[in-house]
Amino acid sequence: MLEHRIRHIGLQSRVMTADEAQTWIRDGMTLGVSGFTKSGDAKAVLQALANRVEESGERLSIDVYSGASLGDTDGILSAHHLIRRRLPYQSDGLMREAINAGELEYVDQHLSHTAELLRGGSLGEIDLAIIEATAITQDGGIIPTTSVGNSPIFVQRAKHVIVEINMNIPEAFEGLHDIYLPLDRPQRLPIPIRSVRDRIGSMSIPCDPEKIVAIVPSTLSDTPSSIVPADADTLRMAGYILDFLEHEVRYGRLPKQLAPLQSGVGSVSNAVLSGLVNSAFEHLEIYTEVMQDAVFELFDAGKVSFASASSLTLSEHKARRVTNDIARYRDRMILRPQEISNHPEVVRRLGVIAMNTALEADIYGNVNSTHVFGTHMMNGIGGSGDFARNAALTVFVTKSVAKGGRVSSIVPFVTHVDHTEHDVDVLVTERGLADLRGLSPRQRARTIISTLAHPDYRDALLDYFERAQRRGGQTPHLLEEALSWHNRFRETGDMRKTKNLARVM
Repeated sequence: MLEHRIRHIGLQSRVMTADEAQTWIRDGMTLGVSGFTKSGDAKAVLQALANRVEESGERLSIDVYSGASLGDTDGILSAHHLIRRRLPYQSDGLMREAINAGELEYVDQHLSHTAELLRGGSLGEIDLAIIEATAITQDGGIIPTTSVGNSPIFVQRAKHVIVEINMNIPEAFEGLHDIYLPLDRPQRLPIPIRSVRDRIGSMSIPCDPEKIVAIVPSTLSDTPSSIVPADADTLRMAGYILDFLEHEVRYGRLPKQLAPLQSGVGSVSNAVLSGLVNSAFEHLEIYTEVMQDAVFELFDAGKVSFASASSLTLSEHKARRVTNDIARYRDRMILRPQEISNHPEVVRRLGVIAMNTALEADIYGNVNSTHVFGTHMMNGIGGSGDFARNAALTVFVTKSVAKGGRVSSIVPFVTHVDHTEHDVDVLVTERGLADLRGLSPRQRARTIISTLAHPDYRDALLDYFERAQRRGGQTPHLLEEALSWHNRFRETGDMRKTKNLARVM
């Protein structure tokens, strides 16, 4: 079976164990590894590297570039203090601790930017690419597994390549991918995608066979997504968005089948998309970076006709079912490099409807999606900025409160701005939906406070806004109070005022 998957005869002699292949990794190297939101990530060789360091006591530090998060491998590498620099996205708890402790240099990037920065030379050279694959073609082409991510640019730029052949991935995955690499500037051509269904590249990642120094058989599974079931709040948010979309169709601002949909990673976004199962919408198309469980629920319900993404990020149950039945979906989906799935040119041309998650939003519509209390990194900006700035309609969702009501997600001023008010069209909490298009800053503030804020915080927000207005300005603020709610939580564990907390004047 392995020989059948390595169709280039000259490469069959390069099969070795993960323990043997990891010896290619040396201190100070920069690795470009496959993987996007815990799927299709290089696993066996990196985990063998961690075992080597643990057994030998060797001190080793490497830079790791990926498409997005690497699942359990990120945590394993962090636990062994192996990473010097990491980009462009992660979601592991141990890695998050190391980042926020200053022990690991983390470069948070828009997911469409990494390939361009590599192409321009500003991220240095890739010493070694480690790519998970379904198979290798007769000419050395690498057929990815459950994600594409940045693997094509890593293979193109790397000095050497290690391929992990995942024997648990059915060979039916071949034909699922569409690999397109833009030319270097100034020879760059327009990205020729005019519809979600367009195929513009090859089915495998081009690779000079001489670059491939090791082929490692693997049976390691992707780390399953930790999606939690929808609750009353997320179902309510989904309902608001569905009502809004129906309203836009009724007034001729959207077609009956809507525009292509993008939904960010996470339980809230998945729940919102899942709400379309019971809607009247049909013949939907998806143009996104991540296909979560909800996309396949929509496929099965006959709601989605075609989907394009860069990865499959699924719960354990859904991953098992989809992987074993991939032939059922293969003709209705494409996996692309993330610089194409997230490309501003394509997103703008297709008129995508983008739905992503916020940590907090302020009364003027600025969104923080990365930093807790302005300082501590959560996961990263991911692809939300790629879509928010360029989509035809940009929606951000968040629950109105967190930590049992002790934190308001609607605040006077966000502590970190990932998406400015200029890029945010619609904000949604379980309290309601605020359409901010065409509103001035003062109009936005009144709408956000009255529609989205939790009742425990609404009066305080209105009080802040009214006093700020008296000082004037296009976007009124009380600078001495703008972040006072966050300070109050740091000091008392609750953003809400009490009788013992005097108001700052």
